[in-house]
Amino acid sequence: MSEPKAATVDATGDDLALIKGATDTLAQLRQRFQTAIEQVIVQHGEVTVYVSRAAIVDVARYLRDEPKLLFNLLSDLCGVDRGLEADPRFEVVYHLFSIPHGYRLRLKVRVPEQDCEVPTLVGIYPTAEWHERETFDLMGIRFTNHPDLRKILTPDDLEGHPLRKDFPLQGY
Repeated sequence: MSEPKAATVDATGDDLALIKGATDTLAQLRQRFQTAIEQVIVQHGEVTVYVSRAAIVDVARYLRDEPKLLFNLLSDLCGVDRGLEADPRFEVVYHLFSIPHGYRLRLKVRVPEQDCEVPTLVGIYPTAEWHERETFDLMGIRFTNHPDLRKILTPDDLEGHPLRKDFPLQGY
């Protein structure tokens, strides 16, 4: 499975302000975290920044605390199983929003199957607590230093992670 290429964005009106905000955000991120930014994709007016796993906590803290950015809301976090053939197999996706500026940003962290763990963001975004538990429960991605990493939706005796592509569809 190949990654989509960066796209040119045509926009008018209010979308231009959002794209300008995204451009400013990317410039600041690239300046501060040169080696941690692995890839940037702009598609359909949405900006996705691939961040190294080792830097996700520092990048998220910077995005939240930098006065010109103030990405103060983690609106969603989820895990993605890209398939058994994909390398790395998993991604963790973070959707951030800056309430004061009205900007959206998607962060992604690539996670290899053999080391399926990402640092928790609970200390930066308290809303991450249940999102990370759900991702752990359904995808099997562990979050290092999470304060209460345990199942949240599936029964305790269920083996496996039901949103993984290799989870059996019947007979479980």
